[in-house]
Amino acid sequence: MNIIKEKTKVSKLDKVVRIYGKNYNLKIVYKNIKIIELNNDINNIIIYLPNKYKKINKDNILNLAIEKMYYEIAKDEIERVMEKTRIMLGYAPEDYEIKEMKNKLSKCTKDKKIIINPEIVKYERETIENIILGEYCKLKYKPNSKSFIEMIKHYIPNYENYTYIVSSVNY
Repeated sequence: MNIIKEKTKVSKLDKVVRIYGKNYNLKIVYKNIKIIELNNDINNIIIYLPNKYKKINKDNILNLAIEKMYYEIAKDEIERVMEKTRIMLGYAPEDYEIKEMKNKLSKCTKDKKIIINPEIVKYERETIENIILGEYCKLKYKPNSKSFIEMIKHYIPNYENYTYIVSSVNY
């Protein structure tokens, strides 16, 4: 019987990533693979990198892998929340986009397009849902108008607490 042992090198990092409000330790494992792979267990995110990346600056690759991970998670999560919100409110934006933005998790453009930062998945699902609901409300009413506030309060009864939580986030 021929057994081939695959050599792997585990690199422990002091980096922590946040997904749905939970912190995960980040680990890099170098393997004899062609493409980057991602896996997670209870407390860890494991990024499997091809051996050829051992000599490349680890920080650059790590940052790209984290950005890609957030984007991929965001695609599924935002689609789920957009559909849930559309059903709840009975309307939807013409279009939405997942795009990195500085110091913003989401925004509604003048042409009624919702843009969502993929790093929104760092926050708890309830927070994500409330942020997207707020953007839907902006499609219908001007932000901070009486009708806007009434609509928000109707769907988010603890609106004042939520506003405090979101505004206190250092993003």
